[in-house]
Amino acid sequence: MSAPLPFPLAEEPDDASREAGRKLFAAQTDFLKGVVAMNGLPPDDRIEVCFAGRSNVGKSSLINALTGRKGLARASNTPGRTQEINFFTTTDGPYLVDLPGYGFANAPVAVVEKWQKLLKSYLSGRASLRRAFVLIDTRHGIKAVDEEIMTLLDKSAVTFQAVLTKADKVKAADRDKILKQVREKLSKHPAAYPELVMTSSEKGDGIATLRAIIAGLD
Repeated sequence: MSAPLPFPLAEEPDDASREAGRKLFAAQTDFLKGVVAMNGLPPDDRIEVCFAGRSNVGKSSLINALTGRKGLARASNTPGRTQEINFFTTTDGPYLVDLPGYGFANAPVAVVEKWQKLLKSYLSGRASLRRAFVLIDTRHGIKAVDEEIMTLLDKSAVTFQAVLTKADKVKAADRDKILKQVREKLSKHPAAYPELVMTSSEKGDGIATLRAIIAGLD
């Protein structure tokens, strides 16, 4: 019998988990505020999950697919446009937190440094943060800039789960090679949650699984 793969793909949720995820995201999700400094954070009166990813990884599209609202997180073709930590409220559920995209930011160096400082402060100082979802483009696997955020999450002792995006853009034959690379890289990060989620915002693949995971956190 072969040994189980490290970082297996998350299994399809059971009926109860799937329904909990569906109900959470079928209810209203609203934009709460964009935060540019730690003193602007909303009170940590509920748990929260955050979404991190380099520019153009499909973060806005994933948040829109999860919530079933096309324009909730504004997608932009200009890398590095999201310069704030954006908070969204779910009905009787966690905050969803959209972190600034990292890498290739189309912004002055001083602005980039300011976001990075804010990002580090948020990740290391937010007690209500239950999980970070680090988005990885399935076409490219984990890049050096992704490892930087993963190392930051390790140091901050924040559990993170890798979510592969744009899975529909990769041929099945190439997926195994990418998954092997992702698993090898993740094995070096102690804060990595031992399960992957593969998604396609366009096709809806993996969305129910990710909804169920978020609904199951406490």
